[in-house]
Amino acid sequence: MAEKLIELRNISKRFPGVLANDNVSLDIEKGEIHAIIGENGAGKSTLMNIIYGLYEPTQGEILFKGKPTQIKSPLDAIGLGIGMVHQHFMLVPSFTVAENIVLGNEPKHKKLFIDYKKAVAITEELSETYGLKVDPHEKVESLSVGIQQRIEILKVLYKGADVLILDEPTAVLTPQETEELFEVIRKLVNDLGKTVIIITHKLQEVLAISDRVSVMRQGKMIGTLQTKDANEQILAEMMVGREVLFDELYKKESSKKEVLSVKGIKARDNRGLVALNGVSFNLKAGEILGIAGVEGNGQSELVEVLTGLREMEEGEFIVNGVEAFNKSPNEIRKLGIAHVPEDRLATGLSKDASIWENLLMGIQHEEPYAIKGVHINKKKVKERTDRLIDEFDIRTPSGDLPVGKLSGGNMQKVVIAREFSFNTPILIIAQPTRGVDVGAIEFIHSQIIEKRNKGAAILLVSAELDEIFRLSDRIITIYEGKITGEFLNGEITKQEIGLYMTGKHTEKAEGGEKVE
Repeated sequence: MAEKLIELRNISKRFPGVLANDNVSLDIEKGEIHAIIGENGAGKSTLMNIIYGLYEPTQGEILFKGKPTQIKSPLDAIGLGIGMVHQHFMLVPSFTVAENIVLGNEPKHKKLFIDYKKAVAITEELSETYGLKVDPHEKVESLSVGIQQRIEILKVLYKGADVLILDEPTAVLTPQETEELFEVIRKLVNDLGKTVIIITHKLQEVLAISDRVSVMRQGKMIGTLQTKDANEQILAEMMVGREVLFDELYKKESSKKEVLSVKGIKARDNRGLVALNGVSFNLKAGEILGIAGVEGNGQSELVEVLTGLREMEEGEFIVNGVEAFNKSPNEIRKLGIAHVPEDRLATGLSKDASIWENLLMGIQHEEPYAIKGVHINKKKVKERTDRLIDEFDIRTPSGDLPVGKLSGGNMQKVVIAREFSFNTPILIIAQPTRGVDVGAIEFIHSQIIEKRNKGAAILLVSAELDEIFRLSDRIITIYEGKITGEFLNGEITKQEIGLYMTGKHTEKAEGGEKVE
């Protein structure tokens, strides 16, 4: 029988107005890879932060190696051999790899000065022992996110961790970097006797790497399974509490008519640095063009340029034969472009406004919803609101409810319902399923495909590579503000596309099956 290393008994954690963990019990066995899954807000990160000492439980008990234990701080956790790598890295960009790894526990020369040579030696030894190749002398600011993650793991191992908690470890990794990480995790567990806990929402990765998987929903622990007894269907239904249908998406033959063209677009980010450097592509009616890239490589700026939210320095932007260079958002909407923004709360919705008010945005001065362009036609607005609530399955008791009272998935449905209802010939959709549950993802995907099949041209930007491959007809890759490749879906593997996403496309991709 496996040794129980960590036991959580009836753990609850309450924040003002929120019960984040509700009577949760969980055990972690020595030498296992244990996945904790659930949608955003399910309580999984809060639970792991309790194990790491960032939060103290409101009630409940923690046992470590069978003994009741209080973990009041990360120092307590580290003292027990528990380390955590957070989703957002905590490295000093201007420091070298070695300086970051020993930070807080630096080797000293004559008890006064930091012994940099010793720090380098420590880094080299850790790198060799754990198979995490890094250059001790490189500055962190020049390194890829994959290498930065290795440094975070080495930092934790340097502190003597036997239990590693990894929070959304693959969120910003390419397929190659993800597989490299999984190889490291397997080595840590199988060869070196470590225990690894992974917090994630990616079901395919859970099935690929874990020994056991625990599912959380709305702060509660739904259950724990041996991974070999699980599949995507079972886990998805546990996550959302209802049946989830992973249907094949039917796609009609697309049109050949070009409706949007950009050539040589250049633009800068908010810091004044070049974000788009000569971007060119076209979009056709009845197709979905997916943009694949590691976040922060110009995707957000591209969407803002195409929707009038960011100025172009140079280039050509043609919509249905009309030049749209630096037109305002309102002018671009009139050319036939609707926009689902990547951050629904910042730019997609007004949280304090009602659902019907949010659904009306953009047409509030148009007939039949406005009388003489001024007074709201309440009857017509209510009819439209009720129709969209029903059509897009927005779970709400009333259209009068403030949109901020809805769940994340239902907020996203409000944005999509509004933008899709305009029936524009072009849709620019950024991160359509970020932070929504599996059931809502299936629904949103079906709505996107329905729009495509009715002839809409769709530009899709997503950080989820599975989503890009599932929905797109064509895929372009972007790296450091430049287009690095263009492919028909099905003619490139995920392993190959990862090279284009990191600017390494001159290298030969190894392995991988074609993605249909």
